[in-house]
Amino acid sequence: MANQPPEHLDKLDTQVSFPRVARFRSPAELRAHLADLGAPIPLDDEPLSAAEGSPLAAPISIGGRQVGNRWCIHPMEGWDATPEGLPTEPLLRRWERFGASGAKLIWGGEAVAVVPEGRANPRQLCAPACGREGFAQLLDALQTSHRQHHGATDDLLVALQLTHSGRFSQPTSAGRQPRIPCHHPLLDARHGTPPADPACVLSDDDVERLIDRYVTAATDAAAAGFAMVDLKACHGYLVHEFLSARRRPGKFGGDFAGRTRLLTTLIGRVRAACPELVIGVRLSLFDIVPWRKAGDVGAPWPFADSLPYDCGFGVDINDPTQFDLREPIELLKLLQGLGVAAVNLSAGCPYAAPHITRPAAFPPSDGYPPPEDPLAGVWRQIDAARQAKEAVPGMVMVGSGYTYLQEFVPHAAQAAVRAGWIDLVGLGRMVLSYPELPADTLAGRSMTRPQICRTFSDCTTAPRHGLRSGCYPLDPYYKTLEPEASAVKAIKARAAAND
Repeated sequence: MANQPPEHLDKLDTQVSFPRVARFRSPAELRAHLADLGAPIPLDDEPLSAAEGSPLAAPISIGGRQVGNRWCIHPMEGWDATPEGLPTEPLLRRWERFGASGAKLIWGGEAVAVVPEGRANPRQLCAPACGREGFAQLLDALQTSHRQHHGATDDLLVALQLTHSGRFSQPTSAGRQPRIPCHHPLLDARHGTPPADPACVLSDDDVERLIDRYVTAATDAAAAGFAMVDLKACHGYLVHEFLSARRRPGKFGGDFAGRTRLLTTLIGRVRAACPELVIGVRLSLFDIVPWRKAGDVGAPWPFADSLPYDCGFGVDINDPTQFDLREPIELLKLLQGLGVAAVNLSAGCPYAAPHITRPAAFPPSDGYPPPEDPLAGVWRQIDAARQAKEAVPGMVMVGSGYTYLQEFVPHAAQAAVRAGWIDLVGLGRMVLSYPELPADTLAGRSMTRPQICRTFSDCTTAPRHGLRSGCYPLDPYYKTLEPEASAVKAIKARAAAND
């Protein structure tokens, strides 16, 4: 029957056991496991250095700018700005580490809220507070570090990511103050959004005013010297949620043209105000229904009463645990026509279904045990990006989801780029513990095993509890950062005791 959940969910084993990646001693061993798993992630036998002709060392043009290699650093905010939203010493340290990484595309640095009420955390960077001077401070820290470690910056492209947190807005310590395109039958319940509160819903006039603020922030970024801005449309934040707002009336909802209008208008307005800026979009290529912890396992939020599922983007309406790339590919073609120079492909929403966005061995404190071998989640993102690249070959695309591969990140990144599945490979959590991975790989150096991210998820657990985000297990700076380090340990101990 139409309103019954898909049959395969009845058989879902939410307590899957899986081998840790660190136990595999060679690409061949991992490749055999991937074959058994039905997740054929490509793996080259040996990472090549730049001198040996690594595909990861090849330059690429993005928006007319020469980018010196195929490594990218994803935006990684730490919730460690001042209360006003200005840079601080630990925040600048993170940007310096991005510069030292050796990657030649820095995709956004971190998410910068275009309005104070759109911050996801009271310590998020805020565009009105930063203005040209604050943005210039960020860029200078990164570029200076890059020069010190790698010489010239003429083939380095640095973007600033602009965002509004939408449903996940929390500008003060008083709790979330959601702003949404329309109410959602599952997300409202999953995230405690008052289902009957019209004040949560942005009016068309609110949206128009917000567009103006994006343009102001982009103008300040250009004046500060940024060559690129990212108009964030991923991970359940405001612009991403508009893409699924079929239930919203008016010009910013309903059909495909209406649901994409906020994003396309932002692109047009920023291009008109700042024609010199390269424009990128970080996009959740697909989504699924939200998940939750049910007892000691993870399970999809009950959705039988919401079938066919008309409130997702890139979702199979009849089985919303699966993706459908038809609309996302249509959007990618639209973005290409509007002059977007590159897209950074991610997936899902880390608040709603973290195993989709960030495959990990250890869940964050508000997550659930992995319902599948996380390598299946890595493959899901790599395969979806491969399909997108095949459908829109002229668009430069950055891939996500590689960190869980750990020692084998360079093997998979090299193979995917060599095969043309993706143009650049991005690193997120990995760069918090091991920012030098791109430089080491291109120089032909062995990876430094003690720095490899093992997906402990502390970098997510900490901000969920109002603490700074960082790699508490592996980065000496955060290991000794008090009282945060002790607080993270206590949070994890309580979570373990309750399991």
